[in-house]
Amino acid sequence: MARQKKLTQRQGFKAGAESQFVESLKLGPWASYSLLDDPKHLCFVLSRYKFCAKILEGKDNILEVGCGDAFGIPIVAKAVKRVFAIDSSKKLIKGNRAQLKKIKNIEFQTMNICEETPKEKFDAIFSIDVIEHLDPQLNHVFMKNQCACLKEDGICIIGTPNVTAFKYAKDLNKVQHINNKSHKSLRKQMDRYFKNVFMFSMNDEVVHTGFGPMAHYLFAVGVGPRKR
Repeated sequence: MARQKKLTQRQGFKAGAESQFVESLKLGPWASYSLLDDPKHLCFVLSRYKFCAKILEGKDNILEVGCGDAFGIPIVAKAVKRVFAIDSSKKLIKGNRAQLKKIKNIEFQTMNICEETPKEKFDAIFSIDVIEHLDPQLNHVFMKNQCACLKEDGICIIGTPNVTAFKYAKDLNKVQHINNKSHKSLRKQMDRYFKNVFMFSMNDEVVHTGFGPMAHYLFAVGVGPRKR
């Protein structure tokens, strides 16, 4: 086997760096706001998507509920065969289709999960930073409609800020977050709809199974929707 010729520093830089000069992507509006207002928050958001990608790795057909401006979806798309992403905002979905058109295993559609459900069945569903924005009376339909489009052994991941961290939130978040959950209440809600529930805590980018009330962020993983 012939030995590969060793490149000089300049040759190596040219071979590596020039191949990365691809067409620049435009950030969505929410990611752009975070980059200007609180850049480290983008790291936290990406870490939440990384958690979902690791849990769902190798799955065929995934649904994201409330995809927003789709900043973290490519992380999950790299780990699974297909992501079907929905959001109630037509403006966001239109932007997502334009910005991520080169990633062929992501499909976007305007849809409110509390009003309708996709017609197909999914291996898994995940929603990040969605449930806390819902009117509390929508908790049941939000969960019921997700379960309706899950396969028998399907997985559901819900990620949301912990109510114990609410007092540290920005005023803008306090206005928007009207359906806050604790470690205990989120588990109780998931137990109603899934045979098995696994709880995780998150502080900044670190996911752990430590003391729930001290977590800034919560993940609930439900497996096997109950028949209702």
